[in-house]
Amino acid sequence: MYTKQQLINHLKSMGLSPSDSIMLHSSMKSIGEVEGGADTVLDSFMEYLSDGLFMAPAHTWAQMSETYPVFHPETEPACVGIIPNLFLKRPGVVRSLHPTHSIAAYGPSAKEYIKGEENCNTPCTPGGCWDRLNTIHAKILLVGVTHIRNTYIHSIEERCHVPERLTANPTLFYIKMPDNSLKPTPMYRHYNPYTAHISESFDKLSDAFFETGAAKRVVFGSAPSILCDASKLFSVTSQILSYEPNCCIDRGSIPKEWWQSLVP
Repeated sequence: MYTKQQLINHLKSMGLSPSDSIMLHSSMKSIGEVEGGADTVLDSFMEYLSDGLFMAPAHTWAQMSETYPVFHPETEPACVGIIPNLFLKRPGVVRSLHPTHSIAAYGPSAKEYIKGEENCNTPCTPGGCWDRLNTIHAKILLVGVTHIRNTYIHSIEERCHVPERLTANPTLFYIKMPDNSLKPTPMYRHYNPYTAHISESFDKLSDAFFETGAAKRVVFGSAPSILCDASKLFSVTSQILSYEPNCCIDRGSIPKEWWQSLVP
């Protein structure tokens, strides 16, 4: 059974600093038995990253719809697991006002970082929270999951204007604002005519990420994990997409020559 200190030691062994900005995607089950459960997992991150910015997805895309159009950021549960939902309830944690792809954030710069998401009109709008992981040189930690759960790759696709990633027309959502008003927000949603889940093809990028140093294998608890550098992920992915924007949807492999020049 893992203790909080053991989990903190795992973060240190990854080379993480207390001042780093970290986006966590996680599978609690993969971590193994933890003394205190998921709360202890959160304690390890929030205590170790005391001077940094700790973030987790707080997505609601699974339930938001034309028949369920009002996003209540203070009460709407996330559809991405136990750790984000517990994180949302922690004192000092703030949530961005994005109706389908919000993030939860904790740290000295958290409130400033999440500003403006109510003005987004796509899942990972350029200039929004997901896109700016590159700007702040964040790291993305995939604990017990792979790039299939790496939302940041969607933001790279949006930045690179990859075709056939969004619905032709927006869905009208309403965001419950801090003053209790309802802000109408037309939102384009993820869509591709060839697959119901675009991200299920993102693991095709794994070899490129590992070999260029954009990602490395690490362990957290018992979970095989991947630590990614957001800026390097952007460089590698954008170069690959410049050759073939729809390569992740195509069933073929990604030729090594598309990214080999980026190997250190």
